Amino acid sequence: MKIQQKNYSVSNGWETLNTNPFDSGLCNLVLAFGSTSLLENPAIYKQIRENYPNADIVMNSTAGEIYDIQVNDDTISLTALCLERTRIKTVAVQIADVQNSREAGKYLADALKKENLKNILIISDGQKVNGSELVEGLKKGLPADVIITGGLAGDGSRFKKTLVGLNESPVEGRIIAIGFYGDHLLVNFGSVGGWDSFGPERLITKANENILYELDGKPALDIYKMYLGEYASELPGSGLLFPLSIRKTDSDESVVRTILGINEVEKSLTFAGNMPEGTYARLMKANFDRLIEGASNAAQNSVNGITDKPELAILISCVGRKLVLDQRIEEEVEVVRAMYGHNTAITGFYSYGEISPNTGFMNCELHNQTMTITTFSEL
Repeated sequence: MKIQQKNYSVSNGWETLNTNPFDSGLCNLVLAFGSTSLLENPAIYKQIRENYPNADIVMNSTAGEIYDIQVNDDTISLTALCLERTRIKTVAVQIADVQNSREAGKYLADALKKENLKNILIISDGQKVNGSELVEGLKKGLPADVIITGGLAGDGSRFKKTLVGLNESPVEGRIIAIGFYGDHLLVNFGSVGGWDSFGPERLITKANENILYELDGKPALDIYKMYLGEYASELPGSGLLFPLSIRKTDSDESVVRTILGINEVEKSLTFAGNMPEGTYARLMKANFDRLIEGASNAAQNSVNGITDKPELAILISCVGRKLVLDQRIEEEVEVVRAMYGHNTAITGFYSYGEISPNTGFMNCELHNQTMTITTFSEL
């Protein structure tokens, strides 16, 4: 695997991170993570296409770009790959062209050949797609041993529109799957949060997919506001600082859900993923040191059982973590670098949702408020 990394900003144009020999004509995959305002400009895709004429180009908007150990805003973090012993296949679907998010997942899974499929990397619209349903559709159409990872595009803290594109200027509503094939590719993953729970667990008594109406028979928004105190007036934005964890009654495993919006009339909360009735929900709050430790643990989990450090690490972290850590945000990337050493190429973005198996389990889920890492090496 040969890797080239570039960064784009309006002030500096395109800058290359390293000067290792790289034949852009042999490049077969480009990942470009950037701000909505930059990716809306058709000239950006045109420039990338001219530089990498034979590659599949995947682009998505973000809530912040990861470029080596930098966390930037209003830039593009580009990683070009020349996979020498690995085949890839890319497919895309528009959410408006299918019945729902679950059907979108099934469509993508069906469009990919299953033989020797090792990993699917999903890059999805973050506003128009229900991430939980998308993952369920993918799982239904794929063998159990295929690793599914990825994330939902972002739009800073604006939550207005997210953009995704495959071999085109990115648009709203697009979902992309990249299939990686062959026995020469080693893929691993890690996904860890680091938030502290507080308050009692409450039963979800009324919900419809990702809309939560009642907790313990009471309006969900009223309960949520009661715990947020002074932050309640800043909803829905402040909801990123106080996610909910949900747990099935027969399990100790939990996943975290981030608020995307509120409805004052219905007293409801809309989340990035499903909030199933009959599960338990509990509020969470930030612990700075534990968030950074969570990023380190995610990196550790992604190299467990591996002798050599990975060649490429794709970091997808939640916009809520970025808002909470603020000036300390680069620390969560620096601890990942410390785990891998200096030879691993690091790229990624801040998202509206992360897709990964639970660490230690192959059952893929939509996560929020985690640092989720996918690592790649060619053998």
